[in-house]
Amino acid sequence: MQVVKAFIKEHPHMWWGLFLPAYLAAFFTIEKYVTGPYWATQLPVDSLIPFCPYFIVFYMSWSPLLAVLGIYLILKDAEGFRRYIWMLALSFFSATVFCILVPNCQELRPADLEVADIFTWAVQLTYDLDTNTNVFPSVHVLGVVAAVSSVWETPGLRRTWWRWAAAAYGLVIIAATLLVKQHALLDVAAAIPWGLLSYFIVYHVIGRRRDTLLDLRLQRE
Repeated sequence: MQVVKAFIKEHPHMWWGLFLPAYLAAFFTIEKYVTGPYWATQLPVDSLIPFCPYFIVFYMSWSPLLAVLGIYLILKDAEGFRRYIWMLALSFFSATVFCILVPNCQELRPADLEVADIFTWAVQLTYDLDTNTNVFPSVHVLGVVAAVSSVWETPGLRRTWWRWAAAAYGLVIIAATLLVKQHALLDVAAAIPWGLLSYFIVYHVIGRRRDTLLDLRLQRE
């Protein structure tokens, strides 16, 4: 217990992580109580995208990767963790508000999914846990934009290969949202500029002001 108390005292910024259960509560609340009528976001072009259950591996890697990045930042970069969480919070909660104001869904999932292997089983599990509503903009894509932005902005992760590896894997996850029929192209297309706007607000508007204040504080000390 003393070890836990000492860790919390040394890393008080970790409390910003409470955003996650707050967001999940809001998300599942609107899934239960916002019941339409829904705007279907799919377009004719979405029918040209094949269903590839193998990509569920990349789709399901999203949560662990965001968590691992968060843990790294808690341990190594307190200010970086704050900005990472602020960007997630801004993009996720604004998307939630939009889904309340404009209930939406997509109707792209296979009508009769045959569970033949571990990949199709994982897809069916995902479908069972997550409805096909509240898809615009894609939260998966918003999370990818936040994670990649954090990698590019965090001093300890600014090695060129780290940056490009994060961007490449992020693109694979984005592709997976389409290939396992969790999102339509419009959901993805909207989420990218949505996430970039959140990045600009957090890292360039709020971030620059905080950098100025932190520099002044260091000069006084």
